[in-house]
This record gives sequence, structure tokens and C-alpha cells, in this order.
Amino acid sequence: MVGLYAAPGALILYAAFGSSRALVVGPMAATAALSAATVGDLVAHSSGDFLAFTTGLAITTGIAAAAAGILRLGFLANFISEPVLKGFIVGLALTIIIGQVPKLFGIDGGEGDFFRKTVETVGNLGETSGITILVGGLSLALVLALKRINTAIPASLVAVALGVAAVKIFSLDDHGLAIVGHVDSGLPSLGGHGLRLHDYGTLAAGGIGVMLVGFAEGLGAAKTYAERDHYEIDPNRELLGLDGANLASGLSGGMVVNGSLSKTAVNAGAGAKTQLAGLLVAGLTVLTLLFLTGLFEDLPEATLAAIVIAAVVELVDFPALRDLWRVYTRQLGFDYGFASRPDFIAAVAAMLGVLVFDTLPGLFIGIGVALLLLLYRASRPYVAELGRLPGEAREFGDLRRHPEAVSPDGVVALRIESGLFFANADPVRTQITRAADKEGTHAVVLDLESVPSLDVSSARMLATVTENLGRSGVELRLARADGQVRDVLEKATSSSTPLYPTIVAAVARKNVTV
Repeated sequence: MVGLYAAPGALILYAAFGSSRALVVGPMAATAALSAATVGDLVAHSSGDFLAFTTGLAITTGIAAAAAGILRLGFLANFISEPVLKGFIVGLALTIIIGQVPKLFGIDGGEGDFFRKTVETVGNLGETSGITILVGGLSLALVLALKRINTAIPASLVAVALGVAAVKIFSLDDHGLAIVGHVDSGLPSLGGHGLRLHDYGTLAAGGIGVMLVGFAEGLGAAKTYAERDHYEIDPNRELLGLDGANLASGLSGGMVVNGSLSKTAVNAGAGAKTQLAGLLVAGLTVLTLLFLTGLFEDLPEATLAAIVIAAVVELVDFPALRDLWRVYTRQLGFDYGFASRPDFIAAVAAMLGVLVFDTLPGLFIGIGVALLLLLYRASRPYVAELGRLPGEAREFGDLRRHPEAVSPDGVVALRIESGLFFANADPVRTQITRAADKEGTHAVVLDLESVPSLDVSSARMLATVTENLGRSGVELRLARADGQVRDVLEKATSSSTPLYPTIVAAVARKNVTV
């Protein structure tokens, strides 16, 4: 019921505050699992009520989104990379599946992380209920088959209808099949549902995590369809839309909600152009709550588990992880070693973090690994040695990629393929000094065209290297320093390092400026 309670208010308030014309908000697998894990940990160690804490988490998530939106923190979504989100969702999907398998077999489920649950579930397979696995297996096969035949067929609805009909016709609940049971009809009561202020404090960390995941997932869906229809998405308004949706959901007894790519795809595919479609869905959900809940009382839990597994199994996207592994070349391996596949490593770290340490720690593990790999690669920039390409008087190329290129006599030309800042200033200094030590070298040309930024530490490093090399009879010449790089070089040091407009000019020592 918390899923149905979540829908009406969430759809209405997102339409009021969000910036997408097509996005549909509602309970989603990733945030629902994160909600269940967060609340489950708290309720397992207290006398709190699971439902009350679930609605409280939605309210906390809404408050976190409101604060982020007011503070204009929409850029935070940029720190959850697509590979991290992919690994997180794969881990989450596997966790959801192993949690539903016991219901599919009619056995007791395990506790703990994914691997412990898997071991306990396998150990309990000997207690499988024949009628439960029959109903659950047929439901799962039906849903998967109908999705394969035609995605327009409401496969889950067909499975629910047939499952309910089978229980009513054959009285399967009298033969040991677990069913949903009584479902209250009517609209939910509004309020905080018995939680005290300190209870919301214990939910704060989980609410922030859910907000980050829900925001990133919903923003991706919103941008996808905004790009198709040629309009812009405001990330800060999306935060406010997420805020309104979750506050409305929590205060009306619902669970956490966020923007859904799959629901939005169905909405857009049906021809929706504005949020009027969401308002219509909210109205139909209210009618269901008032008059149709009794239809779900005889729904087999095995059928419900099959529907969840069929929906979530699509998120176990191992081919996407394989594609991340393939983003590799021997050159990258030589330059960065173990960090040559940063996206794959971050995705797997997020997935394993979820499977071993739970959902919220898994998310932050993925983000942390991605940022550490970014910093590691940035601290070890690739410095290419350049040579003149045959037949191209003014073109220079990387000698490692163009072995036919010819190095200028007495001059070593280098290109830094990264921004320069305090963390990589020393490695770059080492490479410049090493190049200057080559026998017969009287000048080192540093091509700065591929250096997008420069800080004071690295600017002063270049000035120091210029002086040190000068004492040993080697001149450092800087080529193609433009924009902010040139500005920082001019303002951060008092040295007169020569600047050249091109590599050719630097090699020939022509058109110099100081």
C-alpha cells in the first residue's frame, strides 16, 4: 500500500515544482531497496515500526532535497558518475533478487549481506513448497515471456490477474500458498505517523543517500527526454520537485519516490507532452485506493516476488560492465597501470560495496573509488615526446604513436596531456628534467595547448625549472600557452620564460614573446 499511497501527492507536487514535462515520479527499485535496507537496519535494533520509519525516510529525503535545492547544490549529481550508478544498480538488483527468491520457493530467507543470504537460501532449498514454486515459476515465466513477445502487453498486470484468479478458483491458500491478505481501502491519513524528532535524526544519513541516488537517477531520465524535445532541465528545480514529491509521499503514508526512466518512457511513448498526464495518473490512483484494493487480497506472494524479480533482473546489466572493461588500450595500461580502467573499477567497487557492506555504504564506496582514481590519474599526467611528422613541416606528433616522426636536432619537444596543478607539478618537473639530460640537448620545448588549466604551484615550478635548466645551458621554451594558462604564468611568477605561438616557432626560436 505504501507504493499506492506514494503516488498521488508525489505526482501532483512534482508537477508543481519540477522542470521536466515528461518525468514520472514514483517508487523505484533502487531507492525502494535502499529504503528497505536503511529502515530494516534501524527497526531491527529498536522497537520502531517498519512502516512508520519508511514514511519517515521519505519525509527526511524530501527535507534533504529541499535543503539541497535551496542551496543550489544541483551540481552534486555530477559526482555520481554513470559507471558508479551502473555498478550500484547492478549490486542493488542482485540484492533485491536474492531477497525475493525465498518467497518464490516458499522457504525462509537468510539474513546479512548478499553472500550470506545466498548461502542460507541455497541451504534451505530442501524445504521448497511445491505449490509455491509452481505458482511463482509460472508467474515468472509468464511475465518474462510476455515482455519478450510484446512490451506493450501489461505483463505484470496479466500475472496478477491470473494469480488472483487461480487462488479464488482452486483455493490455493488452503494448500499452503501464502497470499497478500487483507488490504485496507480508502485514502491514507496525513501526518508524521508517530515518529519523534530524534527518529528523523537517525534517518538523516539514509535520507541523504536516498536523495543522491534518486536525484541522479531522475535527473538522467529527465535530461534524456528534455534533449529529445529540445528544452532545458534545471537541476535545482529537480531537487525541489524531488523534495515536494517525497514530502507528499511521506506525509500521506507512502515510501520514497524519484523520477523513473521506465515510467517516463511509457509516459512519453503514450504521447504525453506535459505534466497533465501525471495529474491524470494521480487521479486514477485515488480511484484505485477507494474502490479496487480488495482485488489484491488474494494475490500470491510468489507471484508478487516473480513480478519484482522480472522487473529487477533487467537491471543486472553485466554487458555494460563488460563494455567498461573493454575501454582499454596498451598505451593506457602503460601510462596508468592498474588505474587504466577507472570506470570499470569504480563500477565494480560500487557493486561489491552494495553486495558486501549494504546499499548506502556501497554507493559512497563507488563514489570514493571513482574520485581517488581521478586524482591518481591527474597526479600522473602523460607527457608525450613529440617529433616532426614526415611531409608535415608544421605538424608534430607523439613519437610513441608515430614512430616515423623525427625529433628536432638538439631540441626535445614535450606535450603535457593534462591540467597542471600542485599534485602533479613534481612528476612533470621530473619528466622535463629527464628530457633535458639527454645528450646534445640545448632546449626543451613544452607544448601547453592541451593544458586546460594551471595553478600557482605549477606556474612557479615552470619558472624554477627554467632557472635550473638555464644554469646547465639548457633553455626551456613554452609554446601555445593561451587563455587562463597564459594569465597565470604572467601573474604568478616574475620570471621571463619565453612564450611562443607554435611548436615550430619554439623549436626555431622565432616570434618569441615574454
